[in-house]
Formats: sequence, structure tokens, C-alpha cells
Amino acid sequence: MRQRSYPLVAAAGALFFILAGLAFVPLLGIEDDESLFAAPLLNPHSWHWAIKSGHLRIPIMVMTYIGTLKTLLYSLIFRLAHPSVWSTRVPMLLAGAASIWIFYLLLRRTAGPRAAALGAALLATDACYLLTSVFDWGPVALQHLLLTSALYLLVRFAQKRSHRALAGGFFLLGLAMWDKALAVWLISGMAVAAAIVFWRPIAALLTRRRVGIAALWFALGASPLLIFNAKTHWSTFRGNIKRDTADVGGKARMLMNTVNGQGLFGYLTDEDWQTPQPHSVSTSLADTVDHPRHTLMFYAALLALVLAPFAGGRALRTVAFCVIAMAVAWIQMAITANTGGSVHHTILLWPLPVWMVAVSFTGVAERLGRAAAPVLAMIAAVLIGSNLLVLNEYHVMMARNGGSVSWSDAIFPLTDRLEQAHPPAVFCVDWGIQDSLRLLGRGSLTTFDLTGPIDNPAIFADPAFVFISRPKEIEVFQGNSARLAAAATAAGYRRDVLTVISDSFGRPTFELYRFAK
Repeated sequence: MRQRSYPLVAAAGALFFILAGLAFVPLLGIEDDESLFAAPLLNPHSWHWAIKSGHLRIPIMVMTYIGTLKTLLYSLIFRLAHPSVWSTRVPMLLAGAASIWIFYLLLRRTAGPRAAALGAALLATDACYLLTSVFDWGPVALQHLLLTSALYLLVRFAQKRSHRALAGGFFLLGLAMWDKALAVWLISGMAVAAAIVFWRPIAALLTRRRVGIAALWFALGASPLLIFNAKTHWSTFRGNIKRDTADVGGKARMLMNTVNGQGLFGYLTDEDWQTPQPHSVSTSLADTVDHPRHTLMFYAALLALVLAPFAGGRALRTVAFCVIAMAVAWIQMAITANTGGSVHHTILLWPLPVWMVAVSFTGVAERLGRAAAPVLAMIAAVLIGSNLLVLNEYHVMMARNGGSVSWSDAIFPLTDRLEQAHPPAVFCVDWGIQDSLRLLGRGSLTTFDLTGPIDNPAIFADPAFVFISRPKEIEVFQGNSARLAAAATAAGYRRDVLTVISDSFGRPTFELYRFAK
């Protein structure tokens, strides 16, 4: 392949990423965490912390470790397009595609055009990377874009001595911390890896002025997070860092399943036995290849580690950097309570696994002389092919069986029903309902969270109030609906069921009811 063709490969990868992502956009309902960013934008407005200036409130934190950077972005997007699955998901899909192109530029500077093209193609077809970008419940899409762009700028600074690139890189690192403080995992991992692998060239770059530039621009990017923590006694870190090593083995399996692409089966999707009325979709390709659920990327990663010493030089140092950075970052999530056990945490390590595979394989292949191009083409075809087959299986599963409870498309008819009835108050009795209704209802519904203790029996008194729960078999907060019913009975009220909302696959998903004397 001629050198001028490599940018076309990367561009084609980014374009494929967008087109494939668009095919997934309408398949699942809006999940609560996916819509969390809109809480400060739509009625009933809510946030964790805001800067006060007179009567003005400027939300800067949605949760103690998630800022309002995405909220700020969507305050502009929702002025152009009403809140919906398309206006919510397409911008993050585009952010994911942009991160693929930036990743190509990063690899081109650090490993050459061949490795860059291979890396971009592998990342663009990575099922977990694509799906976590489309549905972005992590959220992770902006994290990938910010951290990859920061790395590119810092590499540019190291090569060109550009202080603008240095400032921009650290500013983006700060923004990533404000967007989601868990960015500290990968930032610290990359810092440790760089200090170990590249300590000599880094030491040669250090001056007081450059350290000052880096610190200043990082602080500017992270300033909302720093202000919040200065006012709340560093609650981001005090409230979220709890040591727990009980399930390190399970977290290691989740990391492996994220690398091989199977980590989202059963989480985003439902199985055949859970779907009474599956949709009719074409499964000929999936049937031919026996419905694969994992790619070859985990084996490729292991092989990349074995081959790295034979790649030598720059490629070996790059692989060492990726391995150390991933290890430091993953250990932090593995020993912290409630982190590392889901794909939306492990995917934060990306694109490091793909970077390692692309650089190692390319470094070894280039030692083969003229055979390098056909060898790499064969490797790319096999790995990309396995990625595409698993991606196709995800699409088949979603189109045929729909989403799991949290991703059910029943949220759409539920929103329509409530908008038509427009009750004065809607009480959400189970987790995963309120934020989704707020987004899809465009703030027109007066919703209240009722997943905690029932402190005010007066909520039962108005027969116009509507309560929403899930059937007890699929409740997320098991027993919450029963506790509400018991509190109502104790106060002298009975439950009158208004209707049951099923998803498009015939599964009863939401129960609407009111209380009467």
C-alpha cells in the first residue's frame, strides 16, 4: 500500500464507525445514566453542585465525580435539535469518530503510517468502543476524545517544542478530569508509564517555565472540579475512593471480555428465551458463522506482548508504555469499590490495547522487508473480520430481541402515554425511569424520584398523581414497589392499576397506577 493511502484507511474507518453507529442508534431505549447529563437542562432541573451568583445558579457537577462539560455541550445541541435518541446519540457517535482520526494522527507521529492505519481500522471496528460511544452511559465518549487529543498534543510538544501544544494538551487533561474524575486512572497510568519508559527525553524537556505552563493550563481545564472540591472538602475523592479487593478476578474477566468484544452481551441485549415476540430480522450471516460473541483481539493482545521484543526499538518502548499505563490504571479500578466490573469502566483504558497490538504487529512485520505489506494486510483482514462479525451479532441481537430492562424501548410508549395524559405529578418508583422521562419528555413532565423512603403519605391523596414501577420480576430496586404499596395500605389507600406498558417485543415493562381511598 502506498503511503498516501494510509490516511484514506483511517478516514474510511472513521466513516464506517459513523455509519455502523447510526444503525444502532434507534434500536434501544434511552437508559437513565445515558440521559443523566440532561438533568440540569430540563424540568425538573437537578444537579449535585452549582456556583451561586446572586439569583443565578451555574451547575458544574452532575455527580461528585461527573461534571457538566457534556451538559454544556448539549445546551447548544438541544437548541438546534429537540431532545431525542438521535440528538442524544449522534453527537457522541461523532465524538467517537473524531477520536479515531486523532488516534491515527497520534500513531502516525509515534509509530509510523502503517501502524497508524492498522490501529485506526481496529479501533473503528471494535464493538465495545463503538457501542459505548453510541449509547454513552459511562459517559466515555468525551473522555476518549479529550485524552487521545491531549496525548497527540503532548507528543507534538515533545517533537516540535511547541508551548501551545503543551498548554493545549494539559488543558484537555484538565477538562477530562472535570468531565469525569475517573480520568485520573488513565492520566496517572500514562504519567507513570512515561516516567519509566521515556524518562530521559522527558527530563531533557523539563524547565520551570514548561512545568508552570503545564500546571496552569491543567488547573484551568479542571477549574470547575477544583472549585467544587475546594468548597466541599474534596468530596470527589473522599466519597468515591473505597478499597475493595473482593472481586478482582471478576474484574479481570471483565477486562478480558471488553478486549474480546463480548462484554456487552446480556447487558445491552436480551436473549432469545427472554423475548416472547422477537422481531423478524435477517440472520443469514450470523447463522453461517455460528453467532460469534468474541473477537480475536484478546489473543492478538497476548501475541503482541510476545512479539514486542522482536519489534525492537521504538515499537518495544511504545508497547511497554501501553502495558504499564494500562496496568496502573486497571489496578486502581480493580481495588476500588464499585468500579472495574462493567464495560463502561474498562473501556476507559482504550485505545491503549489497540495501540499496543497495532505497534507490535507492525514493528515485527516491517522486519520482513517486502513481505511486510501482505503480512499486515492478512493480519488486518483477520482481526477486522472477527470484529465485524461480533458487531453484526450485536446488531442482530438488538434488532431481534431488543434491549435489556434498563434499555427497553417501552420507554417510548410510556413517554407518549404520559405526555397525552399530562398528570400533575409522576412518581418514579424504580431506578432508571426519571432521567429517561425527563429527556424524552423534553422537560414537560413533572417527575419525582420515589426510590427512597416514603416520608410523605400525602402523595397518595391526589388521584390525579401517577405512579410508575416495573413488574416485580424485573424491578431494578427489588421490593421498592411492594414497600410503596405497604405504605399506602397503612395510610388507608389502595392501588388502582391504570395500564401496563409493554415493549415492542411483548414484554410487560412498566406499570402505571394511582392510589384511592
